[in-house]
Amino acid sequence: MFIDLDTLAGPDRYKLLTAAIVPRPIAWIVSRDAQGVTNVAPFSFFNLMSGDPPLICVGIGMRDGAPKDTAHNIAERSEFTVNLVSARLAGRMNVTAVDFPAGVDESVEAGVVLAPSERVGVPRVMQSPVAFECRVHELLRIDGRSLVVADVVAMHVQDELVADREHLYLDGPKMDLLARLHNPGWYCRPQPAFQMPQLSLAQWEAMKRSGDADRYLEKPYR
Repeated sequence: MFIDLDTLAGPDRYKLLTAAIVPRPIAWIVSRDAQGVTNVAPFSFFNLMSGDPPLICVGIGMRDGAPKDTAHNIAERSEFTVNLVSARLAGRMNVTAVDFPAGVDESVEAGVVLAPSERVGVPRVMQSPVAFECRVHELLRIDGRSLVVADVVAMHVQDELVADREHLYLDGPKMDLLARLHNPGWYCRPQPAFQMPQLSLAQWEAMKRSGDADRYLEKPYR
C-alpha cells in the first residue's frame, strides 16, 4: 500500500504516523509563564537526540490555532522540566491532558506533587521516577507548531531506581515507564528485554566466512 501524505488531511497523517512510529516515550512537561503560573502537560512527540551534548527534542502542537500553553511558556522562559511517567502515574498524567480553562492548575487537579529544581526556575514532578531539567537550545516554529531542542542540564533519579551508583546504571525495568502507542489513548509498558551487542566489522566478516551470517540474519529476537 502506497500512501502519499501530501494528499491526506492533517488528522489522517497524524493517525497513520502515530500508529507506525511506536512506542513513543512521554514527556510530562512542567513549564511556567513570565508571571510564574505553572502548567503541567504530557507530550509524546519526544525523544533523546544526543547524549554528548545531552539534547532532547519535543514537538508541541497547537490548540484553536494558537500555541499551547506549554509552547508559550517555554518561549517566554527558555526553561522547563521533562518528567517521565511510570505506570502508577498514568491516571495523574492523563488528567493533566484535560483541556482545562485558563487559570486551572493541572497539578492540583491531578494530585501532582511539584518539587524545586536545582538548575532551572521551573519545578519538577517529585513522584516521577526520572526528571530532566532543561534549557532551550533552539526553538523552531513550523506551521505554527513548536519544535523545541533543549539542553539537559541536570537530572533527578529516585534512589531505588539506581542499580549501580559507581557505574551510573539505572534499573530500567523497575522504572515501569509508559510509552504512547496509536490513538485513541493506547499505551504500553516494557516487555521482556533481550540483549543484542553491536557487531564489529571483524565479527561480521568472520560470520560471513564461517557461513553463520544467514543464520544470524534470520535469528528471531523475542
